Amino acid sequence: MNLCIDQGNSRTKVALMTDEGKMINHFIYKSFSSADVERLFELYDITDSIISSVVNIEAAVVNTLSRNSQHFVLFDHNTPVPIVNRYETPQTLGQDRLAAAVGAKSLCPNENLLIIDAGSAITYDFVTAEGEYMGGNIAPGLKMRFTMLHRMTKKLPLVEAEEKELIPLFGKNTRDAIAAGVIRGVAYEVKGYMRTLHEKMPHFRTYLTGGHASYVLNNVRSSHSEQREIHYEKNLVLIGLNEILIFNKK
Repeated sequence: MNLCIDQGNSRTKVALMTDEGKMINHFIYKSFSSADVERLFELYDITDSIISSVVNIEAAVVNTLSRNSQHFVLFDHNTPVPIVNRYETPQTLGQDRLAAAVGAKSLCPNENLLIIDAGSAITYDFVTAEGEYMGGNIAPGLKMRFTMLHRMTKKLPLVEAEEKELIPLFGKNTRDAIAAGVIRGVAYEVKGYMRTLHEKMPHFRTYLTGGHASYVLNNVRSSHSEQREIHYEKNLVLIGLNEILIFNKK
């Protein structure tokens, strides 16, 4: 069994997966330590592991993973991946972005792919049907937009949108105006990328992932032209990390 760890800015996502790509179990940690790693190895028949992080990884976590694994991958820009990376500065590319690209390509190997990760930041990345990662863009995430509206103005309140709320077209109070402006703004941003890409290449698929993806998913799908090509996969990075681990084992 493979242990895949995706350490983000605000939480750590962990999955137990097979070499065939089946997810056995998954967990989310607000904080993640070597004790958590030890516990996972005690509870499950784990042989191999991989960790990716956008923050500094504790040395104790790396040491525990390495000591308990037959094959251990500390994922960085030097790690071989099963796609061609065309990024000009691979050392600055977030491992989560590259892992999501690998994950999407493993799920849909012969298509052009737009991968959108709506997390602390929102990233837009493109992979060709031939398996070439061509780069992407970075934009502020939902929470960042809400926070900056509050901090950069004198009177606007700090809004935290609720996942299942109905977003109006136009808000009739300040709270709804902010929620609608931010969430619809992101949804229209996503649609804009999809429409522009569709003009350049009619055949592609869009994968949406990330902790805040569900906030914008229904709004993106409200247009029939986007419905046919968008797929929500909350574990896209973990799927990609598993593929990278398998690739390195082989």
